[in-house]
Amino acid sequence: MTDRPVRPPRPQHVLQVVSTERLTPHLVRVRARGDDLSTFRASAYTDKYVKITFVKAELGLEPPYDLATLRETLRPEDLPVTRTYTVRHVDGDELVIDFVVHGDEGLAGPWAASAQPGDRLVVSSPGGGYAPDPTADWHLLIGDESAVPAIAAALEALAPDAVGTAFLEVQHEGEQLELVAPDGVEVVWLHRGASAAGTSTVLRDAVAAWHPHEGRGHVFAHGEREAMKAIRDIVFTRWGLERGQVSLSGYWAYGRTEDRFQAEKREPIGQIV
Repeated sequence: MTDRPVRPPRPQHVLQVVSTERLTPHLVRVRARGDDLSTFRASAYTDKYVKITFVKAELGLEPPYDLATLRETLRPEDLPVTRTYTVRHVDGDELVIDFVVHGDEGLAGPWAASAQPGDRLVVSSPGGGYAPDPTADWHLLIGDESAVPAIAAALEALAPDAVGTAFLEVQHEGEQLELVAPDGVEVVWLHRGASAAGTSTVLRDAVAAWHPHEGRGHVFAHGEREAMKAIRDIVFTRWGLERGQVSLSGYWAYGRTEDRFQAEKREPIGQIV
């Protein structure tokens, strides 16, 4: 068996929180400022994401963090923890990230809910892999709350004459946002109601009932892993789209911590395409 190549860590950016804003009951926007965000501004991806590094305050660690050294010197329970989040947008030297918050659940959400101006935010340089294809005849954007920032950025990047649909799953009407989209792109909010995130079929059902337009399409589908597997079967098997027409992956998995979810990406259960 050939070992996977070790990717060099992306450079770290040390930012300071400027402000926070609760956009909906479960969505908090954090604005943070840094000295050099040129790599973010230069990225053409609308799904650009960062790895946020969280450390225990009582350890007194100062960024940028030498993660390789810390793995050798710290107890496992004291190691820094990373979480992946999509960048909503970059405005000059200000980075904007929207966090889904469900009370005290998880790590990043509670941090965002309690963040104060001056708090430190350590993020990697951006990754990414999708931007709307300007030559496509139609666009389909699919996702739950975790994908709303990327879909919102994609809608803003579409040409004024773009045609298509965006399906976004949220709990209820109070979680909807005012999004900017071309007149020819319908934004459809789907409500799962009392169902827990990751257990509803409203997203896959809406996609299954939708009919592609004529011509060559471009699809962005990201969200809960099992929902994305169902959508994979629709776009590839039923619609016969080619791999290059589709950006599809799981952003999270129901019943999994992010650490377990990331580990499962290397296992059969975590494979989507």
